[in-house]
Amino acid sequence: MGDWFEKQRRELLQIIEKFTLEDGTHDTQVPGLRLIRTSELSEPVYSVYEPSLCIVAQGSKVVMLGQEVYHYDPSSYLTASAHLPITGQVMEASRETPYLSLQILFDMNQILDIMQASGEAIRAKAEASRGLKVSRMQDTLLDAVLRLVKLIETPQDIPVLAPYVIREIIYRVLQNENNASLKQFAVIGSHAQRIAGVVERLNRDFAQPLRIDELAAEARMSASSLYDYFKEVTGMSPIQFQKHIRLQEARRLIFSGSIDAAEAAFQVGYESPSHFSREYARMFGLPPVRDVRRLRSYLVDGITVSE
Repeated sequence: MGDWFEKQRRELLQIIEKFTLEDGTHDTQVPGLRLIRTSELSEPVYSVYEPSLCIVAQGSKVVMLGQEVYHYDPSSYLTASAHLPITGQVMEASRETPYLSLQILFDMNQILDIMQASGEAIRAKAEASRGLKVSRMQDTLLDAVLRLVKLIETPQDIPVLAPYVIREIIYRVLQNENNASLKQFAVIGSHAQRIAGVVERLNRDFAQPLRIDELAAEARMSASSLYDYFKEVTGMSPIQFQKHIRLQEARRLIFSGSIDAAEAAFQVGYESPSHFSREYARMFGLPPVRDVRRLRSYLVDGITVSE
């Protein structure tokens, strides 16, 4: 990374810092653009990544999908191709040098449109690959991202210029050979696109009983093919995926204070509160009540949670 790259990175982090006076995730006037600031190391954060591009201007982060670990910092970026339950943890942050990053949401129609405009043959392939990728940052991509973020300072330009800059950013991401598989998530009929549909359904209907044969029929696959391709995309089996979504939602419900652990268990699809409590402790390290108490103590102590 040369002097030009460092100059661009510093300008990017200065703008993010200017528009994130407090820790947390901040929506902007640019559609789909979020800025993130964290001034202290946090405990692991459980969330669902939407299809998006994640870029770090300062600090570093680790994301876990299933048993796989993805690390990214200013020299790299992360792309998510589907709605995936992840565990994220900021690894470098302090009051003096906070973790500063951004997230750009996109949808598969934008990818398909860019593929068509570039004259690329659009064919559904019998393949699917992991829905998360970490790639090396490129000068052309960083330049386009900086121009998008700078639009926050001139909001009158956003309606005209933002769509074109976002289009360029997606184009630059698709040019990277490491992200070639991202295109398959946009192609109707591809294995990746069909698995992405199953992922969306499980995110939506996580409280319902898991019926593999029904999901396979909907995806126009055999049950064994669904299992194999689903694991290739998400890094976990359908039942493991459902468990992650259920437990994350239950944790959110309990933390909100609106219901107790037993009611949260029933709402997310568990029939046995004791079974729920065991799986909850296995995932989060403590039973529900003690875990939520720990989370609230983190907030009281001033430690914040970021995307």
